[in-house]
Formats: sequence, C-alpha cells, structure tokens
Amino acid sequence: MRAPTRRRLLTSAASAASAAGLAAAPVRAAERKPVGTVDPLDALRALPGLRVIEERPGAEPGYRFFVLGLRQPVDHGAPGAGTFEQRLTLLHTAAQRPTVLFSTGYEVPLVPRRTEPAVLLGGNQIGVEHRFFGTSRPAAPGFETLTIRQAAADHHRVVRLFRRLYPGAWISTGGSKGGTASVYHRRFHPHDVDGTVAYSAPNNVDDREDSAYVRFLEHVGTVAARDALRTVQREMLLRRGHLVARYEAWAAATGDTFRVIGSADKALETAVLRVPFMFWQRHTAEDAAAVPGPDASTDALYAWLERTAALPAYADSTAREFIPYWYQLGTQLGYLDVPTAHLDGLLRYPDAVEPRSFVPRDIPMRFDTEAMPDIDSWVRRRASRLLFVNGTQDPSVAEPFRTGRGDARVLWVPGGNHHVTIADLSPGDRAEAVTALRRWGAGGRGRGSRDE
Repeated sequence: MRAPTRRRLLTSAASAASAAGLAAAPVRAAERKPVGTVDPLDALRALPGLRVIEERPGAEPGYRFFVLGLRQPVDHGAPGAGTFEQRLTLLHTAAQRPTVLFSTGYEVPLVPRRTEPAVLLGGNQIGVEHRFFGTSRPAAPGFETLTIRQAAADHHRVVRLFRRLYPGAWISTGGSKGGTASVYHRRFHPHDVDGTVAYSAPNNVDDREDSAYVRFLEHVGTVAARDALRTVQREMLLRRGHLVARYEAWAAATGDTFRVIGSADKALETAVLRVPFMFWQRHTAEDAAAVPGPDASTDALYAWLERTAALPAYADSTAREFIPYWYQLGTQLGYLDVPTAHLDGLLRYPDAVEPRSFVPRDIPMRFDTEAMPDIDSWVRRRASRLLFVNGTQDPSVAEPFRTGRGDARVLWVPGGNHHVTIADLSPGDRAEAVTALRRWGAGGRGRGSRDE
C-alpha cells in the first residue's frame, strides 16, 4: 500500500466529508460546555451527525450506557459516495476521566461491559462497530470501501467528534480483529490517542508465506495433545458420510442451507481442518483429555466438532453475516494455512480454508499485497505508546507484531490462549503494562492536532 503524503490524505478526506455534509460543524457556545456541566443526553444530542438511539439500563454504578448512530461517509475520499450510519455505544462516567476507544472489528456489543483499560483507568468507553458489520452497512452493494484505511478514517472522525465532550486522555483498545483495527487506526492517525493496548492481534505480513502458522500448530502444546487432535481429525473424515448426514439434518430442521460455502460436505471438511486452530485459541493441553478417541461414537464426534469448530458458522444464516470478515481476509488482512499431511487421501476441497470459499463469486476479490507490509513496517519503525498482549499458545499470533521502539512493547502470557488480559501477565510485565496505561491516561498527549 503506497501511502500518499499526509497532507494529500487529509485534504482529500476533508473535502469528501465537507461535500457529504459530514465535515465538523462549528461548535456553538452551548456545545462548548463540558459534558460534566450538562446532562450527557443533551450533550450527545448537540453533536452534529450523531443520533441517540436509546439509553439502556444495566450499567455499573456511576455509569450511563447509550446506543448511538453516527453518520459516516461511505468513502472518505469520494465526495459523492453517500453516507451510512455507524453504530456506536457509550459508557459515560465523567467528562474529565480518560476515554477508551474500543474497536470491535465486528458488531459492537449492545451490553454495558467495560474493557480492561476502561476498568483500570475508571474511564468512559466508546465502542465502535466496524463498517459493513452489524447494522453499520452502506446501502450500496459491493465491498470496495471495506478497507483498513476507510475504517481508520471512521475511527478518526469518532475521536474528533467526541473530543468535544471528553477533552482528557484517550486510549484505544481491541482484541483479535478489533486489536488490529486499533493498530491500523494508529498507523493512519497516530496522534488521535495517547496510547493503544491491542490484545491477541494477528499480523499476517505476507499472505503467501504461512509457514509460521503451520509450524506453530505442529509444535504447540504437548505431543499427546497434538496427537489427539490429529487422530480426531482423521476419524471425523473417515466417518464423513455419517457426520455430513447429521449436519444436513440439522440444517433442514433449522431451515438453513450451505449456498455460500457450497455444500454441507465442504463445510464439514472446512470445520475439521480448522479444528487445531480453534482448539488452541480457546483451550490448553490439559483440555486434550476430552478430545474423542477413535472408539468414540459418531454422536460424540459430531457434538465435539460442533462445540470446538462452531459448525453453525459455516451454514448460510451465519456465513452471510461474516462475508465482510472473509472479504477483508481475502483482500488485505490475509489468512493462515493449516497442517494437512496427516490427512492425505481424505481431503476433497483444496480451497476449503481459503477466504474465497466464504465470499460469493459475484463479489470481486483482489488481494492487496502492500497493505500488511505497510502496517508491519510502521509498527517496527515508528509506533510508540503501543502495547501488544499475546498468549504463547494462541495460533492467531504465530506471526506476531514486532516493535522497534522502547515504549512500544509486545508482552507475552506464558501458556495463554486467545483470551488473555493484562491481569494474566507475569507480575513484572503486568506492572509495566499498568504503569504505561496509567501514564498514558494521565498524559493527555493525543489531541489529533497533527492529524487535523
């Protein structure tokens, strides 16, 4: 991805927003009042382009929870491309507290749950639904504007707008795909926030080179655990006919189909191939004792596969919702490969785990080979105030981000899987992370002035 100069980027984005009626309007005197001096609901209603959908109950004491819609450009660089409403959530506690920008990478949860940084800082939290997910979908067909740069621009406009209400420090965070979205936002708008904590963030620099993932899955955990997973994969494919019949019966009973991926047979093979990846994301070697052996019943095999590899995810009712995810993997983010030597003679679909298998053929896909190397280079050479928190047994980070500056760090949870937290770190690393986070939360360095 050859980045234009910052001036050119900002000029084109500003002109596009202005033409779409989305440029930041002049702040009226009433809008300049800090949110702490007026009711938060009134302050939110005064923000241009923002719609208060509802205030929901259930927030912790001292917090209020709002569901919001923000009018965003479909294309931040094209004036006439129209707009869409992006779903946001807000956990409000106090105007002068730090504000955490929570990138989900997918839909935004409509429940009042604070992220770890928001808990540690006692801050406000704004959740951002990723464009093309949930209800945040442009009306026009096609996914051409589903790019990391466009999503970063969405986040940039959120920060600029809400800084009117929350003038203190800003911290961005997210886990997995949401963690990468936080990193991409920082790459294109590095001064929007004072620091970033990215959990379990993948970094597939070269999608043509997946040996790191294969090597990881061939060595993670214990020999016994890996053998158990290989054995159950073979056994499921040997009993393919019975398992596919069960899968088709479930789809018929629920009114589901397999048009996106092609057939229940291909969906089953895909699920079986992804077993090691999904197992190690959620489990540890100790859990391998529950993996069915060769003598297990077909019912037991099916039930375990359904729990481990999320069989409903490959049927249309769910698969259609995740077309944007696979589109991103197949055009910019990249995806992994998995070991298959132990399954020789049992596989039918060479492209079973390729992103193209999950995106209808009438949607064009062309992979951008420069997007991820650009991000990786920025992290290694220029990123600051950035923490990565990873688990050593998480296949998602088999190819991790690497940092090159003192205040950008990668911290590892020994034996941790995909769902690690700062609290899981060793005492020394945990103290370092908490100290950095609180320093950023007290600093207020990110004002976006150099991005605006």
